[in-house]
Amino acid sequence: MPAPPDGPLNGPLNGLRVVELAGIGPGPMACMMLADMGADVIKVDRLTDAGLGIAMPAKYQVLHRSRPSIAVDLKSPDGLAVVKRLIDGADVLIEGFRPGVTERMGLGPDDCFPTNPKLVYGRMTGWGQDGPMARAAGHDMNYIALTGALNAIGPADGPPVPPLNLVGDFGGGTLYLLVGVLAALLEARQSGKGQVVDAAMVDGAASLMTTFFGLKAAGLWSNERGANLLDGGAHFYSVYETSDGKYVSIGSIEAKFYAELLEKTGLDPADLPPQMKPESWPVIGEKLTEIFRTKTRDEWCAIMEGSDICFAPVLNLDEAPEHAHMKARGTFAEVDGVVQPAPAPRFSRTPGEIRRPPSPPGADTDEALAAWGFSTDEITGLRAKNAIG
Repeated sequence: MPAPPDGPLNGPLNGLRVVELAGIGPGPMACMMLADMGADVIKVDRLTDAGLGIAMPAKYQVLHRSRPSIAVDLKSPDGLAVVKRLIDGADVLIEGFRPGVTERMGLGPDDCFPTNPKLVYGRMTGWGQDGPMARAAGHDMNYIALTGALNAIGPADGPPVPPLNLVGDFGGGTLYLLVGVLAALLEARQSGKGQVVDAAMVDGAASLMTTFFGLKAAGLWSNERGANLLDGGAHFYSVYETSDGKYVSIGSIEAKFYAELLEKTGLDPADLPPQMKPESWPVIGEKLTEIFRTKTRDEWCAIMEGSDICFAPVLNLDEAPEHAHMKARGTFAEVDGVVQPAPAPRFSRTPGEIRRPPSPPGADTDEALAAWGFSTDEITGLRAKNAIG
């Protein structure tokens, strides 16, 4: 799916103005999604130390797509005034600094609300705005470790395995920040008042574990890894190696799906113990392990893909965009030679789109400031003072 050319804003958030104080991880992804959905997002990078996160050329930093970048000296009174003016004209501010940093800058909630009372002030942190660990450094793995999520993921005979940074940064962080910001925007339409959204990855990751805390309380989940229904402990919800060293995923939880799994693998249910008897799971799992190693992944796809077994091949990052289902849906796009996920979710009447490839920090300063109401003379004057870059 090729990216559409840069043009008039579309999407369900058309008309929404967002100021992003540049950061890493969940904040940029939230702003990418807002921009993909049509919001007018302006990313404020620093004049120095603008290369936040993993160093690589701008075109590969796909979380920064769909929006322009300006470079501002936030330590300069003139630069700070630029950002404050942008915030005064915005609906949303997104920042991902440690607690207290924007307050010290002069851009905290108490600095912004008097001149923009309807502002939704989105704060993205790992530990939250308060609590004994609030000001400590951390990363995704640390946040999910504190919630019980990390301990639950991994093999029975090994240590916990970090699930990339999907659970803390992007699941517990980005998505909860977005829900909070959009909810606060709806409320502001009724009350005329903005508010702070405190999105902490520890809170979001804990919320994602709601089902498992319920199962644990009911006696249906163990603290042991690889011994439960959804963590690879059950033979009918697991990953199996094929003869060519690749893998397939099986999720035959329901009885009718399990019956089809047994039929297509040649196992006779009369010879097996009951499906939901946990003590028998390792025994049946060994049988399935042997069976799946008799054919290649493609051979199992020919037998099982599209059936009600709940089956899918385990694909790598090169294979996933080439799968027939992904291609048919246009789940991936190619922008400036970089393959990346297309905007999600989808809208029937106001579709989102990738507005533009990622910009190097500060590359769009003049264009973006002009679009937000700065005159040519003002921009020239700010550059002469080294307030912008």
